[in-house]
Amino acid sequence: MEYIDQLETICEKYDCPLLRNEPLRKHTTFRIGGECRAFVDINSSSLLRELVGYCKENGVRYLILGNGSNVIVSDEGYDGVVFVVGKNFSGIEIMNDYQIRCDAGAMLMTAAKAALEESYSGMECLAGIPGTVGGALYMNAGAYGGEMADVVLSAEYIDDDGSVKTVAGKDMELSYRHSMFSGTDKIIISVTFQLRAGRYDAIKTEMEGYLSQRRAKQPLELPSAGSTFKRPEGSYASFLIDQCGLKGASVGDAQVSTKHAGFIVNTGKATCKDVLELCEFVIETVKEKTGYKLELEPVVLR
Repeated sequence: MEYIDQLETICEKYDCPLLRNEPLRKHTTFRIGGECRAFVDINSSSLLRELVGYCKENGVRYLILGNGSNVIVSDEGYDGVVFVVGKNFSGIEIMNDYQIRCDAGAMLMTAAKAALEESYSGMECLAGIPGTVGGALYMNAGAYGGEMADVVLSAEYIDDDGSVKTVAGKDMELSYRHSMFSGTDKIIISVTFQLRAGRYDAIKTEMEGYLSQRRAKQPLELPSAGSTFKRPEGSYASFLIDQCGLKGASVGDAQVSTKHAGFIVNTGKATCKDVLELCEFVIETVKEKTGYKLELEPVVLR
């Protein structure tokens, strides 16, 4: 395809390889998904701006992926180009006044550890979330009573017209699993956290406590997309699913975790079809037995 040749030429200027027909199961935490037309692991914001600009000008379908921890990819793959903002764009800068600036591809765990090393407090409850800083801000990720909204000072992003802009945390429309970036073409390229002074030992103890809880209660030993259903108002998805006796329910190798009912896991070679059929079964059963209508938290890519 001619457009892939053009994208490859752009990548060569930035010494960044482009992969053709790359299996997306290699780049999602669910280990599910077919191939995309082309795949680029972004190494700079300049490259990202140029590639996205070309795609927009030429009608090329594209998507931005972080750690792939909150997505379910179709078995047929993605008929377009995937740009990963990940390990090759993951710098972290320690700043004055208890601030940390992170490239969007930095892992949230890595950012939290950097804060710990400086005795900066505020990210303890976010440390175990298996996503990038950019992905976490995109969906205002949270855990154990805290969320990104609590600690984000500002972010840089590529706007719809290709310009780089800065937005303050208070103007990001942050709410439950939502931000001003959700469902838009705006691309987060860096996030600055505002933290506070703390004691190293106290921060480490609290962080390790949250990580221990996560390991004890969540099925981290199996591939998944993280928490599968959004929290319904007035209850918890895992409680409702468990109440309906659905732990262990399965379709193919997709299974409602026996460890935590809020997770659907891949016990072997689950397909996207298996996962979505199981999700629909769970949603229908919970609606019929409890009256609550669950919604998927991961994005389904087709």
